[in-house]
Amino acid sequence: MESYPTPGGNHHGDRESLVADQGDRALPVAGVRPEILASWQRSQSLGIDRERAALPIESDLDPDSRLIRAAEPVLTRLYERFSGVPVTVTLADSRAHIVDRWGDPAGLRLMDAASLVPGANVDERFMGTSSVSMVLSTRAPFVVVGHEHFLHDLKELTCMAAPVRDPVGGTVRGAVNLSVPRQLADPGMALVLQNATERIGERLLELGTARELALTHSFRRAMERGGHAELDLGSGELSRRGGPPPRLASQERQVLLERAVELISSPGEAFAEVPLAGRRVAVLRRRELHHGDAEGAAVEVSFEEAGGSGTAPAATATASGRRTPLLNRPAEAAEPAAAGATDAWLLLVGEPGVGRLAAEARARLALLNEAGVRLGTALDVRRTAEQLAEISVPRFADLVVVDLVESVLAGEEPPPGPLRPDVPLRRVAAWAGEDSRDLAAGGVDEPSGYPAGTPQARCLETGEPVTDSVVTAALAGHPAGRVHPVGLLGTGEHSYLGAPLSARGSVLGLAGFYRRGRTRPFEQDDLTLAGELAARAAIGMDNARRYGREHRAALTLQRSLLPHALPRLSTVDLASRYLPADARSGVGGDWFDAIPLSGMRVALVVGDVPGNGLQAAATMGRLRTAVRTLAGLDLLPEEVLAHLDDLVSRTADEDVDEQDPATGTTCLYAVYDPVSCRCTAATAGHPPPALLTPDGEARLIGLPTGPPLGLGGLHPYESATVDLPAGSLLTMYTDGLLKESRGYEDTEARTAQLLASLKLAGPQLEDTCDRVTDALLAGGPYDDAALLLARVHALPEDRVASWEFPSDPEAVARARALTRAQLAAWGMSELDFNTGLVVSELVTNAVRYGGPGPVGLRLLRDDSLICEVSDGSNTSPRIRRAATTEEGGRGLFLVAQFTKSWGARYMPQGKTVWAEQIPQPEQPAPEADEQTLLALFDDLG
Repeated sequence: MESYPTPGGNHHGDRESLVADQGDRALPVAGVRPEILASWQRSQSLGIDRERAALPIESDLDPDSRLIRAAEPVLTRLYERFSGVPVTVTLADSRAHIVDRWGDPAGLRLMDAASLVPGANVDERFMGTSSVSMVLSTRAPFVVVGHEHFLHDLKELTCMAAPVRDPVGGTVRGAVNLSVPRQLADPGMALVLQNATERIGERLLELGTARELALTHSFRRAMERGGHAELDLGSGELSRRGGPPPRLASQERQVLLERAVELISSPGEAFAEVPLAGRRVAVLRRRELHHGDAEGAAVEVSFEEAGGSGTAPAATATASGRRTPLLNRPAEAAEPAAAGATDAWLLLVGEPGVGRLAAEARARLALLNEAGVRLGTALDVRRTAEQLAEISVPRFADLVVVDLVESVLAGEEPPPGPLRPDVPLRRVAAWAGEDSRDLAAGGVDEPSGYPAGTPQARCLETGEPVTDSVVTAALAGHPAGRVHPVGLLGTGEHSYLGAPLSARGSVLGLAGFYRRGRTRPFEQDDLTLAGELAARAAIGMDNARRYGREHRAALTLQRSLLPHALPRLSTVDLASRYLPADARSGVGGDWFDAIPLSGMRVALVVGDVPGNGLQAAATMGRLRTAVRTLAGLDLLPEEVLAHLDDLVSRTADEDVDEQDPATGTTCLYAVYDPVSCRCTAATAGHPPPALLTPDGEARLIGLPTGPPLGLGGLHPYESATVDLPAGSLLTMYTDGLLKESRGYEDTEARTAQLLASLKLAGPQLEDTCDRVTDALLAGGPYDDAALLLARVHALPEDRVASWEFPSDPEAVARARALTRAQLAAWGMSELDFNTGLVVSELVTNAVRYGGPGPVGLRLLRDDSLICEVSDGSNTSPRIRRAATTEEGGRGLFLVAQFTKSWGARYMPQGKTVWAEQIPQPEQPAPEADEQTLLALFDDLG
């Protein structure tokens, strides 16, 4: 049993609660429900006179309609039950016309004075707010209490109304209204009234069943004029004298039944043809049936060869599921079009209304089936909303709009439970068929909101589907008019159905379904279907929202793990491409990197983690971080790969028999030195780099091949050094660049294609990246692919100065003097003090601790000034805190204080200690006095 909406606030509505609104017409506000206030506003917009409404009267009503015959005995008993209470009972049809009424003479006279006579239309368009109009609009029980009536004549009454539904299909056939003085109103009256309307619905079913039984008996009596056969629906076999029983496939029987239902529900069609297997054609004919006031149809079927070349007797099924006699049609009833067909069998008997309901039921199932196949396949919130609208038009509605909560569109969690009317919404779809594709109306991508009292607000608050009527004339020029797409609906009265988009306990928004006109109002079955469609769409939208959120999280992780931007270097021009195999997720395990090193060198790295997706991306991030850490130590390429292999080979728990996800990763690590124009590289199972020299020769660089990471064991990694002429293009890539959709292509052929693409390289590296990827991955990558291009340049000789000194203390002064002269020649005299201090300290350490070999000094000038001191010792320099009484131990501390950065790198024999400074001509470094320098070494405790 449905519950009645109850009024809030003051139920009696004192006159003091009235406020002036829009001139001299007073509208009560205090204690009024929002939906009543919205109805008032529509009524006022229609210009209804609140003192005396002019109701149109329909004089041509059927006094013996099924509704009246079903309701009369029930409502007579209902009125008698309230004997002694001044109540009136009114029966209205589905168009809001009063068709019958009960009451004492005084009550009926009051109804006559208010023009509430049989035939009067009490719709909101003419009478304003009333219980009957609210029921026929919302298709649900409703109570209007005293002051909530729009007309002043009704303000002393409480009116409660309930819909009368046809049990077959849930169609609202009418409404029953019970009016009582507001002082005598009791909630129990509403329950008694609803029980009465349910009994009327049962009587409608009884009358309809009797009609169909009469039609069936009438048709069976007609069968006595000819022979008959019987069909066993379990086996599909026909028992017939004179021959073996033919058969129909179950699928063919089902097709014939469906087409028969359509014929019964479509009076304009007389026959139909259905092609069958074996060159047969089933011809279906519709026969009109009459039995008293019952009108229906029977559908017969006959069979003939395609092209009309004779008949092939067969059989078919009925909808009842019983052994059914099948008719031999009398010859005199045959149509000319059926000449040559001698046998016909009964297929189905029914009323047009029942046939329509059966056809609509099948259409609903087909619609739900299509919704299950299409909704949510795009994993896109907006596209899913558009799919819902496209599926529903025109089979279920003439217009569909979809509004979603703003936070849902942003990928955030929707508010739990029902939504408040003031929740921010945005329209994401509006569809009225192909003709509306190019129309700007509908408010798509615009904010939308629904004031309290509107059907949309009720839908969001209750989380249940609602129905209502839309009179566009009442919305024109009114703020409430924005809640409906008036521009797409057009003028007139229309039906609205709102269904919440609910998923996992939250409401994501709502879908609004519209039917133009009032010929097909939404009924109870439509509420159920719309709720199911909206629920399926909501699940798809929520999945898309969750997918979008996870996708953005994965992309954020991927972008945070890959270089945000390649470094800008004066000696190497860089360009890159990253193409994941899963273009939708955009996440993979390939990576590239360019890492500036000391001495203006640069490390170039390309790696490939097995697999793709989030796990591969996380593993890639771990390895890339390890590579950058090892590169910062200025290790040789083979040493970097050896440390990576050791990292992957070790597991956190050796007792756990698990393999590191990075096992099998391939990596190529190369270091380019712009001073010597040499590149040293080592590979761990990775494809070798390609080189394009300035003279146009493209070739692969041969490197000693090492095993992939985690599989190395005792196998050592080796590196190779090649000379790179200035202007050469070094190309590093992952093997995804050499794969196609079938898997691995012929490696030599794909490599030749890569080299051919490089030969066409121009001055712009970005264009070269596009040319290479377009040539090798025209149909998209089969595997994750990374590409790194590096055009190398030599450091000009006039930017390099180097000397070699014997390991003698006197070399310190000589080195300082040469440095000062070189800085003057370069115009960098502002760095004299700091550089002199750095050179003095580093050369002094090399003389003292570097062994007997010579001491090398090299200055490199670029955007910064780099000072390098080399010796033959492999001892690691480190900063330590010297005590106040110690004479030494402060050299590296001073170097760290007066330079941007410093470090040490190791060679096969010896090491190089370097320090980098950034020139700042506009702010020359002040000279520090002795006290300031000594203060740096004070022992604080």
